Amino acid sequence: MSQWLTLFQKELLEMWRNFKWIWVPITFILLGVSEPLTSYYLPQIIDSLGDLPKGAVVEIPLPTAPEVLIQGLSQYTTIGVLIIVLSTMGIIAAERKSGVAAMILVKPVSYFSFVTAKWAGGLLLLWLSLFIGYFATWYYTGILFDWVPIGEFFQSYLLYGLWLTIVLTLTVFFSAALLTPGIAGFISLTVVFVFTIVTGALSNWIEWSPSQLTNYANEVLMSSGVPEDTLPASLLSIASITILLWFSVVIFRKKELAN
Repeated sequence: MSQWLTLFQKELLEMWRNFKWIWVPITFILLGVSEPLTSYYLPQIIDSLGDLPKGAVVEIPLPTAPEVLIQGLSQYTTIGVLIIVLSTMGIIAAERKSGVAAMILVKPVSYFSFVTAKWAGGLLLLWLSLFIGYFATWYYTGILFDWVPIGEFFQSYLLYGLWLTIVLTLTVFFSAALLTPGIAGFISLTVVFVFTIVTGALSNWIEWSPSQLTNYANEVLMSSGVPEDTLPASLLSIASITILLWFSVVIFRKKELAN
């Protein structure tokens, strides 16, 4: 356990040196704040641009508070996913390529501790950044529109966080399997994109799909209730994360032993 904690602390320090503890939360905050501010001030923004006929009045109905939160969360399924992949794609591949991983593993360090400590560091950064960014969305939505119950905020936060954890774990898997961070990131984005498209097209048949968690989070905000398929989708997501993490360790161990 002490070995794992040492590796975990090393990963947290490495992320601090790479400024991930600064730019990732700040980016999530900017994503979170932009949606309620844009939705509220959109008529004024359009009016300030000019080029409107004389006497024209811009009347855009304001969205409801849950709709603003849903629009804010949608930022994390697009730009947020990209940020996660970019910040994680070299988490193992970069150290393998530079030889740092080999230097660490020469010591009595288990492959399981090495991979899971890095995954846990990325996980902590992800959940903290998502919470700060989404809390900013919730706060400004409450100030400018109306307050969404805090219980619904946390329920939707957990569901989105679980989906983004799959994205993170998938990126760690390809980072462990491949030597080039760029290729690992590209394949991760491609897999997430294809999986999301297929799930959206076949949503009536694969309601337990992990990517459905984003839709269930939206339904929590709109209907103030948890959809019945949320639990099976969540359990399947946890199982997928566990399997991907296990394969990450196995593949990383085979790659290093082969070298």
